[in-house]
Amino acid sequence: MTDDPDPKFFDRADAVIAVANSQLPDASRGRVSASLMYATARFNAWISALGSGSAAEMSAARADTIDYFVGEYRKMLEENLDDHIANFDKYMRGGD
Repeated sequence: MTDDPDPKFFDRADAVIAVANSQLPDASRGRVSASLMYATARFNAWISALGSGSAAEMSAARADTIDYFVGEYRKMLEENLDDHIANFDKYMRGGD
């Protein structure tokens, strides 16, 4: 994760999670998760395109772009898995 997130970082993340949670009555957790991952990939591809001057430039940066986003996702997933492991009872069972 970013070392020093901006003040609205978690607010934006929580807003996206709230949208995902609102979809759970109509879709399985796996389907909602897959949609979120697709949306993230599509948004990040668009962000990458915005930072490129041409398709050729974007293509040349493709491997580095993938490495960056996959690496950042991995760090965030590891951090959140560790948090849920450390706080399993609190998060999943409402314990202290």
